[in-house]
Amino acid sequence: MKVGLFVPCYVDQFYPQVGIATLQLLEKFDVHVTYPMQQTCCGQPMANSGCEKDAVPSYHHFVDTFHAFDYIVAPSGSCTYHVRKHFDVIEQSEAVQHVRSNTLDIAEFLLDVLQVKSLATRFPHKVGLHQSCHGLRGLRLGKGSERVGTAYSKTEQLLQMVDGLEWISLDRQDECCGFGGTFAVSEAAVSAKMGKDRVADHLRNGAEVLTAGDMSCLMHLEGLIRRQKSGIKVMHLVEILNG
Repeated sequence: MKVGLFVPCYVDQFYPQVGIATLQLLEKFDVHVTYPMQQTCCGQPMANSGCEKDAVPSYHHFVDTFHAFDYIVAPSGSCTYHVRKHFDVIEQSEAVQHVRSNTLDIAEFLLDVLQVKSLATRFPHKVGLHQSCHGLRGLRLGKGSERVGTAYSKTEQLLQMVDGLEWISLDRQDECCGFGGTFAVSEAAVSAKMGKDRVADHLRNGAEVLTAGDMSCLMHLEGLIRRQKSGIKVMHLVEILNG
C-alpha cells in the first residue's frame, strides 16, 4: 500500500510539528509513507473566497502529484473535504476520481483502512474535543446534533484509546468555532465571538487541553486563548495520538 502524505499549507508554514506527528504516527503502523515535495495548496482558500476558477490549476496539480498513490492522507478534515467534494468542477478523469475517492482524513484512515483497535500512547490530561464543521458535517466523522441516529465520533473513538486521557464533556458538543476560513476575515467580530464561546465551554468544563482534527480551527482558537491568557493548551489530534 502506497500512501501519499498531504500536509496543508497552513500546517506546513505555522505548525510543522503536526505534519511530523502525522508521519510518525503512520509509520508506527508500518505504513509506507511518501511526502511528495512538489505538493502545494489544494486550492481551498481561493475557492472559499469565491475565486474557484483561479483554484483550478491547483486542483490539477494536486491530482498530478497524488494520483499514483493508493491513499492520500491529511491531518485536516477541511482540506480532505475540499478535495473529495469540490474537485467535481474539473473533468472527471480516472485519475481525478481516484484522488477524490481515496483522499482521507487521518482519523478515517486509521479507523476505516488500518482498522486500528488500540494505541500504545499515554496522555494523562483532561481533554476537550472541538469537532470541526468540515470533518463532522462534511466527512461525517461524527454525528451532528441536528441529525437523528446513533451518536458516534471517529475522533473521539481514537482519543478513547489513549491511556490516561480524561474525556471532558462539553455543553455544546458540535458548535462551530467561527473560523470558517476567509469568514474570519470578512466577519471578524462574529468569528471572534463564536471562538470565545467555544473556548469558554472548554474552560467551564475543566479541559486542560483543547484538541481537534483541523489545525485551522485550532489556530483560530489558540489566538483567542493567547489574548485571553486562559492557560489551556491547544494540540492537534495527531500530536496526542502519536505520544
